[in-house]
Amino acid sequence: MTKLPFLGLAVLALASSASADPRETSPNDKSCDSPSLPTMTVHVTGLKSGAGSVRVQAYGASGFLSKGKWIRRVDMPLNGRRSVDVCVPLPKAGQYAFVVRHDANVNRKSDWNDGGGFSRNPKLSLMGKPSFGQTAISVSGRERTSVVMNYRSGLSVRPIG
Repeated sequence: MTKLPFLGLAVLALASSASADPRETSPNDKSCDSPSLPTMTVHVTGLKSGAGSVRVQAYGASGFLSKGKWIRRVDMPLNGRRSVDVCVPLPKAGQYAFVVRHDANVNRKSDWNDGGGFSRNPKLSLMGKPSFGQTAISVSGRERTSVVMNYRSGLSVRPIG
């Protein structure tokens, strides 16, 4: 299977672990209902299909896209939906970058048909990844952002629509 280098495979790989990581949360996390905690609701659009799942990971400036350095992550099954809102509870106010991965066949690997996107929707290429500065958003309360998914198309990476 062909890998998606622009997504930082080591960062976005869905690794299984023997014990739950406290940084992982469910799409139904009650923290998203608390007005006292900062949250980011990521509106994911442009999904190639409603198959599989999406994973949203939040990063700080330190460790951006480094393996295991994400601050929070949420996995959500698509169940046929072509767009989805994913709430990510955060530990404190600050600058965060949000990375979205569409695992179309839920095989926990990055394949040709999987897609990806970043907060602030930077233009992506097969040759590199965006910087923290290109993707960071200030979060101080209950915030929202939209991420348009990108997929491989020949020798480029772009939204499907």
